[in-house]
Amino acid sequence: MVEVQLSAVQVDLQTKNPVVLLQEKEGLRTLPIFIGPAEARAIALVLEGHVPERPLTHDLIRDLLGSLSARLERLVITELRDKTYLAEMHLDVKGDAVTVSCRPSDGIAVALRTHTPMYIDDDLLEAEGIVLQTDSEDEDDLEAEEPEELVEHFREFIQAVRPEDFA
Repeated sequence: MVEVQLSAVQVDLQTKNPVVLLQEKEGLRTLPIFIGPAEARAIALVLEGHVPERPLTHDLIRDLLGSLSARLERLVITELRDKTYLAEMHLDVKGDAVTVSCRPSDGIAVALRTHTPMYIDDDLLEAEGIVLQTDSEDEDDLEAEEPEELVEHFREFIQAVRPEDFA
């Protein structure tokens, strides 16, 4: 397993769909995963530091884990099957190891809320990971991007998206 961190949440310019970029902590490879607008918003809210008045779904999952004396130990993106990424949440439930299958986007949203490490299977990252090439000017722009700016990009996307875009 390779430990990764969320390096960005963006809207793909070609497809106009949200994508998360998971970059290995000790390397240059990145795994892009397309996700839904609702999950993108849930992830963006964490990046923004927004605390909702009432718990949203991923906040509820975090709260349930705590109430049941369970702890999310790690999220693992395990494989790509039929163009769909699969993931597992590895939990410690009162000393017992429990693995729960999940969508990567939901797992990421919960992992960010619980400050849990995220991993990608070695073979998967080797097969599907990319090294993002940017020139120095693009790197300066990426470093200057604040979480609030990322959230604003998502708000613009969500306001502009139409149901027929997903047909």
